[in-house]
Amino acid sequence: MGSFLDHISTFGHGGAAVLFGALAIWQFQRKVERNRRQIWLVIAIALTSFWALSIAVEGFQSPISHFAETLRNFGWLAFMFILLRSGEGRDEPTTVNGIYFALTFVLVGQMIVDTLLPVFAGSPRLEGVTLYTSLVLRMIFAVGALVLVHNLYSISAPESRWGIRLPMASLAAIWTFDLNLYTITYLTQQFPFELHAMRGPTMAIVAPILALASVRNTDWNLTLSRSVAFRSLSLVAIASYLLMMVVISAALQIIGGDYARLAQISFLFGTSVGALLLLPSGKFRSWLKVKMAKNFFQHRYDYRSEWIRFTDTIGRPGADSAPFHERVIKAIADITDSPAGILLMQDEAGQLVLQSRWNWSSIEVPARACSNRTVAFFEDSSHIVEFDALRADKDDKCDPAAIPDWMSRDEQAWVAVPLVHFDRLTGLMLLARPRVNRTLDWEDLDMLRVVGRQVASYLAEARSQESLSEAQRFDEFNRRMAFIMHDIKNLVSQLSLLARNAKRHAENPEFRADMIETLQDSADKMNGLLERLSQHNKAKQEEPKPVKVRELVQSIIEKKRILHDMQTTQIDDLTVMADPVRVDQILGHLIQNAIDASTEGQPIFINARRRDLSVAIEVRDQGVGMSSEFVRSQLFKPFASSKQGGFGIGAYEARELARAMKGRLEVESTEGTGSRFTLILPLATRLSDENSADERAA
Repeated sequence: MGSFLDHISTFGHGGAAVLFGALAIWQFQRKVERNRRQIWLVIAIALTSFWALSIAVEGFQSPISHFAETLRNFGWLAFMFILLRSGEGRDEPTTVNGIYFALTFVLVGQMIVDTLLPVFAGSPRLEGVTLYTSLVLRMIFAVGALVLVHNLYSISAPESRWGIRLPMASLAAIWTFDLNLYTITYLTQQFPFELHAMRGPTMAIVAPILALASVRNTDWNLTLSRSVAFRSLSLVAIASYLLMMVVISAALQIIGGDYARLAQISFLFGTSVGALLLLPSGKFRSWLKVKMAKNFFQHRYDYRSEWIRFTDTIGRPGADSAPFHERVIKAIADITDSPAGILLMQDEAGQLVLQSRWNWSSIEVPARACSNRTVAFFEDSSHIVEFDALRADKDDKCDPAAIPDWMSRDEQAWVAVPLVHFDRLTGLMLLARPRVNRTLDWEDLDMLRVVGRQVASYLAEARSQESLSEAQRFDEFNRRMAFIMHDIKNLVSQLSLLARNAKRHAENPEFRADMIETLQDSADKMNGLLERLSQHNKAKQEEPKPVKVRELVQSIIEKKRILHDMQTTQIDDLTVMADPVRVDQILGHLIQNAIDASTEGQPIFINARRRDLSVAIEVRDQGVGMSSEFVRSQLFKPFASSKQGGFGIGAYEARELARAMKGRLEVESTEGTGSRFTLILPLATRLSDENSADERAA
């Protein structure tokens, strides 16, 4: 048996020495920009390789092995300290720095004590005291090192933990094994050769994990969280472990004989199986969470982390996240570790109805979920109902008539949380019984009351957003209707002029041809207005493109000539960047306004000429004109008009359409002498393919 363990120890430590040596060489030769963290990492890995090699060659009881172990521990301690000092975000607590220096002092003392072992070899009493001191120092270092590993991981920011999780787990495994080894040695006063032999294979497993960690975190950056409180949970865990080891050692000494080894194996196997069975269990984790909060912490909740989780659940949905109301239920349910819940909200009639459910398909909610007294009761009291107390008639503050029977009958119904916003009940949250049943204390009630008010504000804001969105849709519809009504009025005016002129010129063949064309154009525009009025109309305005000004203006003049006397003095042959449909609509508004402002014998002048890098299309009349005050303050204001029965939309719509094409609308007017509207459009920097082909053909 002894030779077999020797072989395991030799080959295990030899393999660990080779793996750590190869890891140190690979890390040193990597083509990355080196910093202090990477340098100390290489040193720590190299010292670990040297330690494993010394045990493989000289054995674990040799002085060189003890010295190499001290160097290994110092290397990893220095690496952790450099990693902590270079962390971004805040300065580390003074207490943590003190532990690092204290452990350095322990390593120095350990090195001194190890050098005294050969000196006191001839004195059994002094040798025993020296061995005892060496064991105690190694145990102290292992405990302190585990505390620092836990501290370094716990104070790092959540986003940087991914990069240090594997190396911290590796160091925790190394020093946990050491603590186990030296604790058993100290308690049993015997060297556990099996554990010494398995130390090498264990270290050989750690080496690939550190290699994977080096690939994950090339620069070994660390961001520290803002939490500066020193985490003492690791001290509690280690103290519990030492106490358990004392009890187990005493039990093994009582058993003694051949059964001691069987008891050790059975204990290790049993704890491993228990961990595999219990740790994945949600109920066990819930039970452990309750017990730890009750016995080890002053407050049940870590309010900072709970609030961050709460707001992240509600306010930061991902691509595959649940709907908003389900996230609201989950955000509150996670606080009390409740596995399911439903949300009731008021409808238009003020009755509570089922809004959403989360993981609770078995509960049956009637169409009218609550009675008439439910809303009034929760608005007046904001009382959190605990159904177990209600069923046992121990809730004196609750009005039983306000709680519907379907809630009380369901044994899974645990708590009802009112969601009150400004003394108005926004909704009611019903939570299912948690995995580990418990009663609510004052801290639970305060927490649920606060998050209930917060959720109520979220729900009220969501409902306000829905109402605002609906109002915006109505506003858009009304806005569209206003423009369309104005266009219809223009078409009616055109048709009225056409009917009046038809009485005088009906016998003229040219007039009849123009009349048919005008009627067809009006019918097309009416169909277009109907399409624009439809809520399913998704058509977008055309992007501006090169358009010939002369052709566009002349086509508009030909359409309007039958309605009124149109005259031109200059139309330059230029090309503008515009949408022909929108230009037609703008000029249609301006010409119709000019017709309405003019008498029958007053002509309307339309010109188009170049102005710098733009084209100015003028529509001038000799009508009644407008005052400068009206032009300045009311002309482009919706629903303001100087005409009898006018909508006040035409000028506003014309200006907005011009702006959409990166143009503008200028106005000059004098009361009694007429008005001049000038549409300014940018010159085209390039010609369209059709225009270019036409020019080449010409």
